[in-house]
Amino acid sequence: MNLRTILGVVISAVVLFSACTKNAGENVQLQNLTQYVDPYIGTGDHGHVFVGANVPFGLVQLGPTNITEGWDWVSGYHISDSTIWGFTHMHLSGTGIGDLCDIAFMPVVGDVKLGKGVISDANSGMYSLFNRDTETVKAGYYAVHLDRYNVDVELTATKRVGFHKYIFPESSESKVVVDLKSKLNWDDPTETYLVYENDSTISGYRYSKGWANDQKIFFTAQFSKPMKKFLLSEGEEAKDIKDVKELKAKGVYGQALFDTKDKEEIYIKVALSPVSIENAKLNMQAELSGWDFNQTIADADKAWNEELNKIQITTNDDSVKRTFYTALYHTMIAPSEFCDVNMDYRGADGQMHKQGAFTNYTTFSLWDTYRAAHPLMTIIHPEKMSDMINTMLTIYKEQGKLPVWHLVGCETDCMVGNPGISVVADAILKGYDGFDKELAYEAMKTSAMLDERGLKYFKEYGYIPYDKEGEGLSKCMEYAIADWALAQVAKQMNKTEDYDYFMKRSKAYTHYFDKETGFVRGLSSEGQFRPNFNPFESVHRDNDYTEGNAWQYTWLVPHDIQGLMNLFGSKEAFVQKLDSLFVVEGSLGEHASPDISGLIGQYAHGNEPSHHVVYMYPYVGQPWKSADLARRVMSELYHDQPAGLSGNEDVGQMSAWYVLSAMGFYQVEPAGGKYIFGSPILDEAIVKVKNGKIFRVVAKNNSVENKYIQSVTLNGKVYDKYYIDFKDIEGGGLLEFEMGNTPSETWGTSVDVLQVENK
Repeated sequence: MNLRTILGVVISAVVLFSACTKNAGENVQLQNLTQYVDPYIGTGDHGHVFVGANVPFGLVQLGPTNITEGWDWVSGYHISDSTIWGFTHMHLSGTGIGDLCDIAFMPVVGDVKLGKGVISDANSGMYSLFNRDTETVKAGYYAVHLDRYNVDVELTATKRVGFHKYIFPESSESKVVVDLKSKLNWDDPTETYLVYENDSTISGYRYSKGWANDQKIFFTAQFSKPMKKFLLSEGEEAKDIKDVKELKAKGVYGQALFDTKDKEEIYIKVALSPVSIENAKLNMQAELSGWDFNQTIADADKAWNEELNKIQITTNDDSVKRTFYTALYHTMIAPSEFCDVNMDYRGADGQMHKQGAFTNYTTFSLWDTYRAAHPLMTIIHPEKMSDMINTMLTIYKEQGKLPVWHLVGCETDCMVGNPGISVVADAILKGYDGFDKELAYEAMKTSAMLDERGLKYFKEYGYIPYDKEGEGLSKCMEYAIADWALAQVAKQMNKTEDYDYFMKRSKAYTHYFDKETGFVRGLSSEGQFRPNFNPFESVHRDNDYTEGNAWQYTWLVPHDIQGLMNLFGSKEAFVQKLDSLFVVEGSLGEHASPDISGLIGQYAHGNEPSHHVVYMYPYVGQPWKSADLARRVMSELYHDQPAGLSGNEDVGQMSAWYVLSAMGFYQVEPAGGKYIFGSPILDEAIVKVKNGKIFRVVAKNNSVENKYIQSVTLNGKVYDKYYIDFKDIEGGGLLEFEMGNTPSETWGTSVDVLQVENK
């Protein structure tokens, strides 16, 4: 059976099982939705997505790593490449960061050059070319043929165990190289260790530094066939285990040698742990004690299907199905579980903690994900919310603040603002429990009152001056968003003094607004705007704006759109400027960040600060403009090809925007659950929400032309709001949109709707 047909057999078997969820007489059958997942989407252009085998939210992301370094290879893989250096067990998905790619295994035949630790040197090393015609990529499964060695590779995984299948040719020089030395992009090993335990088992660890400056990952590996020999080395000169059974050095290689018959299969199970080799063995025993490779593929497929079935959609457009379910898949690669089956975990204090009371997570790209990925999570992953928040609160206790951008137990402090505050506040305001709310409030307030990352100047001046702190404007505007979210929690908890203080700080954006130009601009400590102003120009990492320009950052006030409108002097002036955003053209300058992409005028969908802007029009009674723009973004900037994303996937944020928007709504405010209506592209979405309930979204008369909402009903009753509250979603029920091909003259057009809702 060849590589392509084997998965088809397994998937067909999976389709035979089904599950039912009952709610008010409704039966929801578990569908085979992994058939619509295409992991190639986002592997082209600058999507930076992970390709390989994993399960939802798993520690292991087992996949191929190209030899190429650079920004478009930060996930280890790009569709333009045809090289494989090894199959590594941890990858980032959709970031701009070159880290991880830890614990590399590579099947080879004959002599290979080891020792340099530089995998991008095409004249050395163990890499192989491959032909994409031999590559198969599915949710939970990966397969490829290595041309150089004539070896077929198949991969699958559990949460903590990578499962390899290698089909070798006939040879007395078949090997599996374990490479703990080689580095890619920003990563650099600091200490590695390999030990030969017996002829079928090796173990070790890899400590490294990079973007996350203190990475530690432990592993154990079992081979289905006894090794005839095992070699250890730091460089070219290998040592037989008769002479040395273990080796500790900055970079260690191991070589497992075999005699193989033609088409002989060798299986390897590699279990990871953030804590210890012993816990890696425990993870192996708990998750993958046997050797049934096909069953593991089926189990991975089932795990993905169960998660994907949390939203079942109806549409006649198969490309939309592929785009939607691949997007949903991408939202569940991370955050990743960062604890063992016994709940031991490595904390933000660098210590190993025994038997935690919750599932610990890592890979929090919060500057991106607080905007849509976490609001989506509150809808479809209620069972994970307490663990997510407890993880963040534990990080606070261990490092003194909520996470900013946390990776493998390390705070990177990447990007700006306090996005962790918004995520915690959102959970509290939406009524989630299972965590200490007083501790949560303490964590938010403490994080907001530190002196780091420009906060000292924020407290002193009421804004962050450009002559005191780089990227001060963007930092301050993001802090203001988090302060608004914190203020809402303070109000709920009757902390009146704190509410007043943080609400005042949430207005900090007003300091930067220049009424003469109609833009936010850098402000000095003496209250003077930065001279030589160009609203189009963006100077990467050395300006007032983080990955953006004045055109984009002027709208970064999702928490106070009425206040922003007031600065323009009138609704008409506000709308005219907002309209201009989507049509005006100008040069970003030669030093602009490549993240500023997916441009419609100066609206940059490829970068997160713009993501809410499409949904600002309903606040001023012009919802049809949001419909036009949401449909345009979904049709032009998302599609089912490798270049199907307009920017970095950003650990699920880019895809979460699409998932929510396709259903017809998006959370603009950073916390609290007000989801603003746009234009649903799906005919129906059946969403499994909290307590086993079903929330149905139906778009009647929906089509490419019929993109404008004419009327809305909620549970059969006329509904005249331009948004839906989270409590109405989590309670289950039926939301119906009546669609038409011209803007409604009545629905959502009330000119005082914004003022009423903000009183």
